[in-house]
Amino acid sequence: MLSRVANNLIWMNRYMARGNGILGLLRINFYANQDSPELFSWTPIIKNFASSDVEFQTEDALECIDYMIFDVSNDNSIVNIITRARENARSVQEHISRESWLSINNYYLYLTNNDLRKKLKEQDPVRLLEELLNHHLIYYGTHDITQERGPAYYFMNVGRYLERVILISDFTTLKLKEISEATDALEKGLYWRNLLLVIGGYQQYLKTYKSTFNEDHIVDLIFKDKYFPRSVYYCIHKLNAHITALIENGELEKNNLQFLLGKLESTIKYTTIENIKTLGLNNFIEGIKQDIRDISANINSVYYNQTN
Repeated sequence: MLSRVANNLIWMNRYMARGNGILGLLRINFYANQDSPELFSWTPIIKNFASSDVEFQTEDALECIDYMIFDVSNDNSIVNIITRARENARSVQEHISRESWLSINNYYLYLTNNDLRKKLKEQDPVRLLEELLNHHLIYYGTHDITQERGPAYYFMNVGRYLERVILISDFTTLKLKEISEATDALEKGLYWRNLLLVIGGYQQYLKTYKSTFNEDHIVDLIFKDKYFPRSVYYCIHKLNAHITALIENGELEKNNLQFLLGKLESTIKYTTIENIKTLGLNNFIEGIKQDIRDISANINSVYYNQTN
């Protein structure tokens, strides 16, 4: 497969995963901010997930959501992310199912409708956020049902799981900073609960542990659980499987990419909670992020030179 095509397939799904993650973060923070504005500020979200070269400071929820969804001056706004995903999808239409292309194109048309921005100010913002999140669910379901299992499918999933690991790591790092500044156990519990909600692991946690928010259990779920589809281990395992499939299909040459992935998967699988505590959770996360950067650079050296 041409490097340009592989590039676009990977980035199409990276952008879709990024948009889904940011929208989930906005929705959960809106709820939390309404209940406890002193704990769940908008400033960290803008600082960590918006353009770093644009000054934007406010604690007005609607203004922040508008900025993160519609503002074209914010390089990481949803409208910019989905526009780039659509551009990538359009250039590889012959490699993806017609239904996958239509789901992205329909999402783009809905998002760029002139009346949608006014809808945010006139209606419950959560309704709009959920409508946008539904477009991501439609895309993922459509992609899973209609995309043939071949190189394009594997490249798309490489993009999805790369971005998902980065998002999980970034969301956790953000919450750890807030937890470190918490004044008591109750505040810490609220931050841990918020993190589980943001990554979609709240129900899974309650089903698995049936307990209050225990840090060890939460770390185990987010980083080591092999059944939770948004755990770091699950994503690395899937990433490894798709890279292996690309090698078996002759789309990738055997190099140290499999070694890097296998090493990271084994590290997460066999590292105990006690080891993570000794190392420090922030250091553990930074190690994962560095390994992901190395893996991305390895893929990048073969397939693309596009920046994010």
